[in-house]
Parts: sequence; C-alpha cells; structure tokens
Amino acid sequence: MSAGQQRAGDDFKKISSWATILFAPTLVGTIYGMNFEVMPELHWAAGYPFAILLMAVVCTSLYVIFKKRDWL
Repeated sequence: MSAGQQRAGDDFKKISSWATILFAPTLVGTIYGMNFEVMPELHWAAGYPFAILLMAVVCTSLYVIFKKRDWL
C-alpha cells in the first residue's frame, strides 16, 4: 500500500466518523420534528431537555468510540 493510499484511507475514516457523529442528532431531531401526537416525551415537562441530552450522549459516545479506534 502506497503512502497516498494510506492517507486517503485515513481521510476516509475521519470523514466517515464525523458524518456518523453528526447523523445522530439529525436522526433524533427529525423524529421529534415529525409532529407525532402520541409520543410520551412530548407531554413530559423534561421531554425537550431529554432529547438534547440524548443527542449529546450519543454524539459523545460515538466520539469516544472512534477516538479509541484511532479513526479521529
């Protein structure tokens, strides 16, 4: 494997990792943005903070996993 191929592979890993990390809050946000009427969290006082916390936990977890695997 040449140095150029190795560099391209490393770049691909980094781009893929960041895309995955950014996909997580997008997924949660789009689900909450679908205007469902039957979601318990919507009528719960802490529903919005729960969704934000969920996004932060998922993003942080993915970041730690990718960092340990040396993808970031």
